[in-house]
Amino acid sequence: MDRRILSAAICLAIAACGSEESETAVVDPQIRAAEIARANIIVDTHIDVPYRLEEKYEDVTEATEGGDFDYPRAVAGGLNAPFMSIYTSAAVEEAGGSKELADRLIDMVEEIVQRAPDKFAIAYSVADVRRHFDEGRISMPMGMENGGPIEGDLGNLQHFYERGIRYITLTHSKSNHISDSSYDENKRWQGLSPFGEDLVMAMNQLGVMVDVSHVSDEAFYDVMEITKVPVVATHSSARAFTADWERNMSDEMIVRLKENGGVIMINFGSAFLTKTANIAAYAGFDAYEKYLEDNGLDGADYPSADFEKTYREAHPYPYASLDDVLDHIDHVVKIAGVDYVGLGSDFDGVGDSLPEGLKDVSGYPNLVRGLLERGYSEEDIRKVLGENLLRVWSAVETYANQQSAAETAEQ
Repeated sequence: MDRRILSAAICLAIAACGSEESETAVVDPQIRAAEIARANIIVDTHIDVPYRLEEKYEDVTEATEGGDFDYPRAVAGGLNAPFMSIYTSAAVEEAGGSKELADRLIDMVEEIVQRAPDKFAIAYSVADVRRHFDEGRISMPMGMENGGPIEGDLGNLQHFYERGIRYITLTHSKSNHISDSSYDENKRWQGLSPFGEDLVMAMNQLGVMVDVSHVSDEAFYDVMEITKVPVVATHSSARAFTADWERNMSDEMIVRLKENGGVIMINFGSAFLTKTANIAAYAGFDAYEKYLEDNGLDGADYPSADFEKTYREAHPYPYASLDDVLDHIDHVVKIAGVDYVGLGSDFDGVGDSLPEGLKDVSGYPNLVRGLLERGYSEEDIRKVLGENLLRVWSAVETYANQQSAAETAEQ
């Protein structure tokens, strides 16, 4: 839909819009929030649609019964640039086949766009995102979650750049050939590996954002020493709310990220937001592992989703709230500033752990309303929704273009 028509439709929903009484009319805060959401670019740096569809296919160009994302809900939420996460697990990396899986998931994103080119378009640059926004199409930039598909070969970095990958999360649940993981007690490299250091520099040169979500603290600081451009934490939250959980970022790391010019994108999963939910999530994981061990089963015999349904009936999950998400944004703004925070929901990636009001991609206006009620200006909201991330991406593009021009001049 043409954005001018959409804005007009929203305007008609506001009492006395365009009339003499409009100056004194009280605008419904939810309508105002929806209007702001639709009038500005919303970038969400981590949505696991490809992995979701790999497990159970649905046509997300239309309304779907499952999942957190589809076209109608994205339009309702004002979502313009959801980064499609090209996720490969540590298990696949160890068994072999990460590159093949990543290529297959990219194929899947391309097929979504080919099926509905009037609705979606792959974005390879910031300019693409802005153009698609003006055209009324949803951009689908792509990021790689877990650098396993690089397989120790910088040629694969070039390959995936050409296929549209614009950020790489260096590792995931296990330390790999690039970096130690925040989840893994085995810190084999004490930070980045030698190849990981080369990879970060090559990503800078090529124009691929470095994603420090999932990496160990030592690896984060290694990246800070090496990178020539701002980096991004695509789906992390503030550790201040989850005790010593290394997957989230400490205040010191957030301040260092600010000094780098980077952005932390807040994860909406309840375990990322409150200590209570985090403890409950790990208690569930432990109970599942114990059940498998006690009954001589493995995950293939009894999937975790089946266990969780029964377990949660006896142990209700303490879901976080929309206010908890806002608290994380407030915290980053307090210690670093409004220019260094954004949204990395992890929709379709954190299962049934999302806060009320943010259960799927239709919920961004609820977040906007919360920011308005907490006193954020529309300009600051615009930054949080997408402009902060686009600034980082632009800086990465500019540096890569300068390096390419310099190399050409030397030849």
